[in-house]
Amino acid sequence: MLPRGRILSEVLAETAAAYPDHDAFIDNDSRETWRSLSVRVDRTAAALWQRGVRKGDHVAVMLGNSVQWLQTFFACARIGAVTVPINTRFKQEELAFCLKQADVKTIVLTETFLGIDFAALLAAVEPALATGLPGEALPTLTQALMFDTSAVPPGAINFDQLIASVNDDDIEACQTQSGTVSPDDILLIQYTSGTTSFPKGVMLSHDNMLSDAYAVSLRMGIKPEDRYFSIRPFFHVAGSTLSILVSLSTGCCLLTLPKFDVSLALAMLQREKCTLTSGNDTIFLMLMGHPEFDASTLHLRGGWAAAGPEVMQKIHDQMNVPHLCNAYGLSEASPNVVMSGWDDPLPLRTEGWALPHTGVRVRIIDANTSEILPPGEAGEIQVKGWSVMHGYYNMPDVTARTFTEDGWLKTGDLGKMDRAGRLKMVGRLKDIFRVGGENVAPTEVEGFILLHEAIALAQVVGVPDERLGEVPAAFVVLKQGYSCTPDELIAWCKPRIANFKVPRYVRVVDSFEDIGMTGSSKVQKNKLRAHAISLLGLAESAK
Repeated sequence: MLPRGRILSEVLAETAAAYPDHDAFIDNDSRETWRSLSVRVDRTAAALWQRGVRKGDHVAVMLGNSVQWLQTFFACARIGAVTVPINTRFKQEELAFCLKQADVKTIVLTETFLGIDFAALLAAVEPALATGLPGEALPTLTQALMFDTSAVPPGAINFDQLIASVNDDDIEACQTQSGTVSPDDILLIQYTSGTTSFPKGVMLSHDNMLSDAYAVSLRMGIKPEDRYFSIRPFFHVAGSTLSILVSLSTGCCLLTLPKFDVSLALAMLQREKCTLTSGNDTIFLMLMGHPEFDASTLHLRGGWAAAGPEVMQKIHDQMNVPHLCNAYGLSEASPNVVMSGWDDPLPLRTEGWALPHTGVRVRIIDANTSEILPPGEAGEIQVKGWSVMHGYYNMPDVTARTFTEDGWLKTGDLGKMDRAGRLKMVGRLKDIFRVGGENVAPTEVEGFILLHEAIALAQVVGVPDERLGEVPAAFVVLKQGYSCTPDELIAWCKPRIANFKVPRYVRVVDSFEDIGMTGSSKVQKNKLRAHAISLLGLAESAK
């Protein structure tokens, strides 16, 4: 049975008491034990309390992966405030939308991050930062608390100095006066990664996220002595639930970096003798494709991946990770819905077949008829149970459309189930395109292209075609030292896969960064498709 009905501050207290001197968090700038991290949280919570942050207040966190992110998140949870993670890739319009839509009262930020001037970006959204908050653009935003700042704007407060000024009486006052926090209280509002229009604020409770983290840790077989490297950004649920809270729930050490630098990631995996890691197909392929990759220097035994069969097999064979789990989920489900067990037979894990967590139900529905489909048939994945969100913040109509009349979450993802109740995600309904009446799942074509010895990364989209409606267009990144022309790749595909799946167009690119990627290292298919249509000179209206 899962230990349900918990709140974050209780779990932190239990973990800190059980493993006070064990490593809790490591990056290139910090090294914290559970004891020292807990002290940071005490002081940060007291500082927030002094500044008037109360239960239910929305606190935006605009930081890169860091110990400051953890201490702020945990401190908000202790008070009962709601953390609103800000995607560090957001531009001015996206930042303004999220801060306003989420009714943010306090923002915690750093002055700069990876060359981005966060202070200037916030000032562009709310000019009153230069004089005094609140302002006219964001009338609910009453304060900005800044870490690592050399010059605090008049409308902001030096958060490092504020935390340093906290004394024991302040800490006690916060702990005794902050009141009761319930497992069903909202812990975090997760703004979706923005692959479609403006993001939506997914409301997740303490129970949602902590239960999901613990369930995942059981499937991964995590032990307190494990060292878990995760490059997933903390502003994403793969970072908050599946990295931070998995570590918190088990007492294992979490290791990370501010951004995914392949060389630095490989160095940390080796130097710190990491036993677990996580990522999607892009992350793992970039690690294995790097000139400095040497599986013999690594100590990995497991972790999880959201990846197709070809990539899962490569991770097992080339990276020598014997017990990697396959995972499927979405922000609206906290996020993990199914994860294979670390000791499941390898074919189940590579192919992506996994059981739902205890208490989470999954069904496959015909998107046209709403009928439940039998085992083996592909349809929309729908989910019900304790991991499902409390809705989208201040979007009742959108929330209603996202659920069926009988309360099932419509994921928009395509999947199928076997007779044992295992789920396999096939693709995303919105990504499926039709070539002359035949459905094509981009993930299937991408997985096939990756079998070519010269291809490091592959992304496929459907683009307009006058005769067939749509045809595949592939963008590929070559492995270092290899060559392959578009014509050569098309010729290689033709005798090996169905003709309607063979890319009509192939373009070789250096990376997908300039085309569009989310902070969780996913290629934004809507942006890639628009780029392809423009690059190829196609007409959107072609049928």
